[in-house]
Amino acid sequence: MLSNIKSTDCFCDYYRQWIDIYKKGAIRKVTLDKYFMAHAWLVKLAPDLQLCDLNRNTYQQIINDYALQHEKQTTMDFHHQLKGAVMDAVDEGLVDRDPTRKVIIKGKPPRAKKIKYLNQFELHTLLTDLDLKADINWDWFILLVAKTGMRFSEALALTPADFDFSRQMLSVSKTWNYKESGGFLPTKNKSSVRKIQIDWQTVVQFSELVKGLPEDEPIFAHGKVYNSTVNDILARHCKKANIPVISIHGLRHTHASILLFAGVSIASVARRLGHSSMTTTQKTYIHIIQELENKDVDLVMRSLSGLS
Repeated sequence: MLSNIKSTDCFCDYYRQWIDIYKKGAIRKVTLDKYFMAHAWLVKLAPDLQLCDLNRNTYQQIINDYALQHEKQTTMDFHHQLKGAVMDAVDEGLVDRDPTRKVIIKGKPPRAKKIKYLNQFELHTLLTDLDLKADINWDWFILLVAKTGMRFSEALALTPADFDFSRQMLSVSKTWNYKESGGFLPTKNKSSVRKIQIDWQTVVQFSELVKGLPEDEPIFAHGKVYNSTVNDILARHCKKANIPVISIHGLRHTHASILLFAGVSIASVARRLGHSSMTTTQKTYIHIIQELENKDVDLVMRSLSGLS
């Protein structure tokens, strides 16, 4: 329970203490930072709002003011970050009734989002340009992400022990804390813990590459690693190969899009990527799914027209 909090205290002060007590040490730092960001916005939008004055109108006004500068989904996230603290305040008798009831989520129109990915020919061109030496380098990292669709932090955390070459499987069970001082961290969510089937060529290449390396130490992460460093290397290869410049995360999109165009089910792609649900996959790749649906309609029409 929060201590020394009165109904006349400011909502933003209560929220800050609530984060310290209930969120610090319980969630990943990247998620904790989002709560701190929500607190900063709360201080900006309602610095003097007291808990006793928190009701449906005042809460809705906070949400409305936030929505003026953010898209609807971001506003929804902001609301969810506040709601836990608000409901605890209601339970503790600091707020009379639930002020979040029937809240209306607004927001700016979403910007057109175009996922950058390569087609199969462009990916083949990129991989042909890689300098795959006998020793570990970032080009090997690029190849592995392209072949598996792993997240950047997941690929950094790979150790030789994560490879099961006899079964052609790669285990993803952790991430690498590249944004801070290094070290292993849990995966993004439970669904991210998975086994990825790898092709025989990748098996042969990496079985030789990791031979003799420490089983439980990262293959790629040595010292401080920057996402921008690997993106720069990838960008140079893209420019040299005369294909669109994409990021490492774009390789993950490339992997998923190629599978979808090849006819792999959304459920299988979702599991391979470690998405928490198929809904995430559908939202992320809606443009590809729609394109495939259009092809399906054409196929259906051609099939029907051939009937007599």
